[in-house]
Amino acid sequence: MKIFDAHCDVLYKMLENDSIEFNSNLLKVNSNSLINGNNNVQCFALYVPERIKHSDKFDAILKMINIFHIKIIRKYRDVIHIKNTKQLLELKNSEVGAILTVEGCDFIEDDINRLLLLHNLGVRIYGLTWNYGNLFADGVLEPRNGGLSKLGIAFCKEINNLKSWVDVSHLNEKGFWDVIGNCNNVLASHSNTKSICNNPRNLSDNQILALFEKDSWIGVTFVPMFLKENSPRIIDVLKHIEKLCELGGVNNIGFGSDFDGFENGIENLTQYSQYYNLINLLLKYYSLDTVKGFLFYNFVNKVKLQE
Repeated sequence: MKIFDAHCDVLYKMLENDSIEFNSNLLKVNSNSLINGNNNVQCFALYVPERIKHSDKFDAILKMINIFHIKIIRKYRDVIHIKNTKQLLELKNSEVGAILTVEGCDFIEDDINRLLLLHNLGVRIYGLTWNYGNLFADGVLEPRNGGLSKLGIAFCKEINNLKSWVDVSHLNEKGFWDVIGNCNNVLASHSNTKSICNNPRNLSDNQILALFEKDSWIGVTFVPMFLKENSPRIIDVLKHIEKLCELGGVNNIGFGSDFDGFENGIENLTQYSQYYNLINLLLKYYSLDTVKGFLFYNFVNKVKLQE
């Protein structure tokens, strides 16, 4: 069964340890699990850790893009860098799609040419912040608790012009509502429901409804602390899905695992190769067509990618 996963931190891990290859068992998403003949599609996030000096962040982004091309795209001919929906729909049975995304736009600063360069290099989805604030907006853990700055609003307009997407998963609530009001294409790549698990990285019912009103998309994530406060299990993934369905989003739900972005996962869902455990569980509660939608087609139907 086809899987679309909207978030992983493989490139960050490969940046941190340049000896890691894409077939390494040190990765929770690797070539052995991803390339299995199902036409899977994986989003690869460009995330620069806080420890890297601000002046070095753009270089780190370019290094990760280089890693993506040299260690993944060029080395594995069946992995196709997806830049538009046509490529996505035309994947052959033996091929895997790979989409570049950004998690935190600090490194762009006020240089719009950096955004244009990233677009030309194939980035299609932009998370304005990580958990803290920058020139564009505040993340969910930023004490300042501001919305989009004037520069952030201008940045969103440029993303609109490029017909790219803004990812709200790490934005604080004020920033979220500013993005809803200023951005044409909005999604949440890896967030869960706050009513089920009251974590600042999760979204309130009103936020989720706002996404659905824009006919957008949310990727349920497998990060344990976003699933349940204590002792989460794989069944808790279904609890978030059930809540999203109750809010009217059966056709707006997908997955953004965040594999390689956290260490200790929930039992039976610690790495990409264990997606089948979730699929089997989903099929006990939902129809085959609905499960196919959750896993792949909801994203393809909602999120159109353009050159």
